[in-house]
Amino acid sequence: MPIQSRRQFLTNAAFAGAAGLSGFLASGKSRAAEPPPEVTTIRFAKDVGTCIAPQVFQELLRAEGFTEIRYVDETEAHLRRADAANSDVVADMMAHGEVDFGRNPAPSLVLGMNAGAPVTVLSGLHLGCFEIFRKNEIRTLGDLKGRTVGVNTYGSASDRPLLTIMTALVGLDPAKDFRWVTDPSLRPIDLFIEGKIDAFLAGPPELQEVRARNIGHVIVSSIADRPWSQHYCCMLATHTEFAGKYPVATKRVLRAILKAADLCASEPRRAAQLLVDQGYTKRYDYALQALNEIRYDIWRDFNPQDTLVFYALRLYEAGLIRSSPQKLIAEHTDWRFLDEVKRELKA
Repeated sequence: MPIQSRRQFLTNAAFAGAAGLSGFLASGKSRAAEPPPEVTTIRFAKDVGTCIAPQVFQELLRAEGFTEIRYVDETEAHLRRADAANSDVVADMMAHGEVDFGRNPAPSLVLGMNAGAPVTVLSGLHLGCFEIFRKNEIRTLGDLKGRTVGVNTYGSASDRPLLTIMTALVGLDPAKDFRWVTDPSLRPIDLFIEGKIDAFLAGPPELQEVRARNIGHVIVSSIADRPWSQHYCCMLATHTEFAGKYPVATKRVLRAILKAADLCASEPRRAAQLLVDQGYTKRYDYALQALNEIRYDIWRDFNPQDTLVFYALRLYEAGLIRSSPQKLIAEHTDWRFLDEVKRELKA
């Protein structure tokens, strides 16, 4: 489907303008028969970045019956994690009873599952949003042998696992064939500018900054390159106990988030402005660029379990998880809510 017609479809599917939002959300036989949410307060993990965009459409959540919507900062969770490379901040927050819902890249959530966190994945949210940048003389991932690769020590737990499985797929041994470089006082982009590393991974909004400053060259893009472009990047998860105790609330949150994902695709300017207004990012232009690229329009079409199987297998092969992918997926996913929402929204 052409981009413009797809966006128009998503706009109509989400709501026919802000003025008609209440009527749209209240309509439908299934909505009339559905009980109200068991709880009216919900808590989301809050991080700074563009990928969190579906959570900022608070009117959709309020229309589902939630009167208090809290966004819990991830700072403390980042600080208390002993091994940021092999854990997930959202899963950690759920394990500590701090949040009810959160989004994170699929590999990070799998690491949380492997650690035994009480996390249940509900749906995929969007396709790729990260790229790997390199120096001129590096042409392929295989050329990283003998080089230095920068990763965040704070901010994202997904950098190192992603780079590990991506380089392992091209025959490198990430533990021996190149050197990992971290610096708590400098971002990988800054290490790259100073010549201390040869490659690094960047996601929004840093990705847009790298492009704007014309730093390095893209070696792999999850936006365009297979197999990464064929799988979800970020996914939505909930606390396992929350889904069990409050199934109506869980479904209502998921429905609101997926409608918001449609709006991220059909009204990227509005979503970008909300991200700025609510303090998730400072640069409207960076946010808009990211929203115009990130595929929020595919939750109806892609199978989220395929993504988890893909990344869990890669992590297992790389030795980053010990539990079998089948066991993790069986214990930490529940697609019933997604199936119901898809039927309702005629996905």
